[in-house]
Amino acid sequence: MGRGTLRIYLGAAPGVGKTYAMLSEAHRRVERGTDCVVALVEHHDRPRTEVMLHCLEQVPRTEITYRSAVYTEMDVDAVLERAPAVALVDELAHTNVPGSRNAKRWQDVEELLKAGIDVISTVNIQHLESLGDVVESITGVRQQETVPDEVVRRADQIELVDMSPQALRRRMAHGNIYQPDKLDAALSNYFRPGNLTALRELALLWTADRVDEYLQQYRGEHNIRTTWQARERIVVGLTGGPEGRTLIRRASRMAAKGSGSEILAVYIARSDGLTSASPKELAVQRTLVEDVGGTFHHVIGDDIPAALLEFARGVNATQIVLGSSRRKTWQYIYGPGVGATVARESGPDLDVHIVTHEEVAKGRGLPIARGARLGRARIIWGWLVGVVGSVLLSLLLRSLENGPGLANDVLLFLFLTVAAALLGGLRPALASAAVGVMLLNYWFTPPTHTLTVQDPENFVAIVIFFAVAVAVSSVVDLAARRTHQAARLRAESEILSFLAGSVLRGETALDALLERVRETFAMESVALLERTSDVDPWTCAGSVGPAPVARPDDADVDMPVGDNMALALSGRVLPAEDRRVLGAFAAQAAVVLDRQRLVSEADRARRLAEGNRIRTALLAAVSHDLRTPLAGIKAAVSSLRSDDVAWSPEDEAELLEGIEDGADRLDHLVGNLLDMSRLQTGTVTPLIREIDLDEVVPMALGGVPEGSVDLDIPETLPMVAVDPGLLERVVANVVENAVKYSPGGERIVVAASALGERVELRVVDRGRGVPDEAKERIFEPFQRYGDAPRGAGVGLGLAVSRGFAEAMGGTLDAEDTPGGGLTMVLTLTAAPGRAQAGAALPAGATS
Repeated sequence: MGRGTLRIYLGAAPGVGKTYAMLSEAHRRVERGTDCVVALVEHHDRPRTEVMLHCLEQVPRTEITYRSAVYTEMDVDAVLERAPAVALVDELAHTNVPGSRNAKRWQDVEELLKAGIDVISTVNIQHLESLGDVVESITGVRQQETVPDEVVRRADQIELVDMSPQALRRRMAHGNIYQPDKLDAALSNYFRPGNLTALRELALLWTADRVDEYLQQYRGEHNIRTTWQARERIVVGLTGGPEGRTLIRRASRMAAKGSGSEILAVYIARSDGLTSASPKELAVQRTLVEDVGGTFHHVIGDDIPAALLEFARGVNATQIVLGSSRRKTWQYIYGPGVGATVARESGPDLDVHIVTHEEVAKGRGLPIARGARLGRARIIWGWLVGVVGSVLLSLLLRSLENGPGLANDVLLFLFLTVAAALLGGLRPALASAAVGVMLLNYWFTPPTHTLTVQDPENFVAIVIFFAVAVAVSSVVDLAARRTHQAARLRAESEILSFLAGSVLRGETALDALLERVRETFAMESVALLERTSDVDPWTCAGSVGPAPVARPDDADVDMPVGDNMALALSGRVLPAEDRRVLGAFAAQAAVVLDRQRLVSEADRARRLAEGNRIRTALLAAVSHDLRTPLAGIKAAVSSLRSDDVAWSPEDEAELLEGIEDGADRLDHLVGNLLDMSRLQTGTVTPLIREIDLDEVVPMALGGVPEGSVDLDIPETLPMVAVDPGLLERVVANVVENAVKYSPGGERIVVAASALGERVELRVVDRGRGVPDEAKERIFEPFQRYGDAPRGAGVGLGLAVSRGFAEAMGGTLDAEDTPGGGLTMVLTLTAAPGRAQAGAALPAGATS
């Protein structure tokens, strides 16, 4: 009997409809006459799911007693004995009760599959073992029940059951997933819109990767090398020339016409390291590719058209973008060119686009060969071994009464020639071969002491010796050069990889980059110099090391970056082959400097714009909101001082109360203005210490009417690391704002909960709420939402609260209250070592 098939319904979160979809499939199969049974399905008291179980045969569960409680699990033996064609097994990641046949439910499913039974099951994306840490960082909840990824990947079919976060939250609000008493906790914690969106993205990406695996597996099994245009992938062939920017932008416009298109830029270098590419230009093009959302690839290949086509077919590309050849007319004698060769050999599955550019037919330089740098000491030893060694060998052989014979003499001289090639390269080896021929002819070939060779066989032996010596020397020298070049290319690739990584990571530390240059090239000092024009003096934009030079002319090595910038190094003179990597460093240094300046200018512009906006809003506030309480105070005082009216004690008390209320409002407004000023100038310095929320929050409720707030702070809540004074101001402002906008008779709920290493304080009101597009605007200074009455404040409460929360390392955000209203979520950091485990999902959350 063959192995059964496994079909899995995958969902982003509990409640998206996996079990319902599985039961619907079971009904379809039963209608077609398939023997299908329910081995185990959890409906979690959901009416619609429970109805779907009707008319389906259910295998009775087995009961297991554990710690004086009785639990039910799937009866594997009963299912095997029943031997249906298809078995439904819900919640694949479930952990069985101790004492069960297997520890995990997926192990039970394996037994059914081995018995030839087809299985339909369900699993949530958060239960995949490899995603445990990712899910915990998103939701704050560590999943205890997991299933190995390989178990799910081996499934014969995986179907994604998808639902938008908004639709899922509506289902929950209607009571279709959880009971009403668990609804608010679920919506406020695990099932927040951000959590659901992130989990949905994880599920979609994981499923897309699985689809790609299916596609690649199918193409491999059927030996399919042609491109299947399931997704537009555009490969851009770069040469390191200036036309690369045009090609990248053209490919970007092509990709923009199709949703989901990818851009892959590839630069192909020859394996011998010979290249005419500009490191600076390649660095610029790499940055441009990443800016348009593509990826940059560096490929080694001697046959550039073949390597390009192999790369394109390997990534299942659909289009190749190449530039028109920069060759002059006479240069086509070397061959048809890369573009023509790729277009001819691409076949019908790859579209090749030849893009014109400004560099067409302007010619391109020939690559410059880089020889091996053996060092002066090795070259000297090569000459000594090849020339002096040959002379000493001749004297040694002449001192012997019975020499080894001409054949052995030739081999000994050949050995010295090979040793000279290994040590000093080709020239000492050729000199050794020439000296060896002369010495063999003069001392060891009859007639001796003359350059005449009497025996033709000896003449042939000497000629062959010279030919073999030259050939072996050439091969050994070539191998030494290749070894040196390979080691050098490896070092260069590591350096260029570092530069590429710094670009991707967005590192902007110029000093760190210059220090890396100094370490890489063993220099004493490195400076990045610039000037505004050709006649202006040089200025230092950044430097490392002692006594950096002030002008490029004073440096041992200078690498120009554009017309008015240069990288100047002091310490030693670099060989020519090192300038390629130095050029990449120089280009990256210029990019880092520009990025630092742009960031600085953007910050300065933002601060100026914010300052101007705040000053304008402050003038508006002073002109009305501050004058209103002042006018009331002045009117009350003038009335009390008036001699024309005899005020009764009750009237005087009322006027005095008005004066006190106005003064309180002024004090509150001025306090918020001062707090906002402190936040803008960065002078808020929180004094962080560990404290319980129930020590601070009740004190913050003194400014709201009694009985208007329901407080729910569990005693088991971990302590938080905050500034108590700032936290009290934050809570007071948020609660007062909630009370202000709540309809009459509705109480405000202030509740706290722990999520992993965070503690959340939620202030829930039942007002008319705030649209999504305005949720961030309400935290801006001098913003009052909707029809807030004039004189109700200058709109600084929430701005000050968020500023204080961020100063303490927390966050303050706004969310919709289920059923209507606004919920302000204050997230704080739990005290070190005092955080509790994340809150568990509500019952049934694994379905």
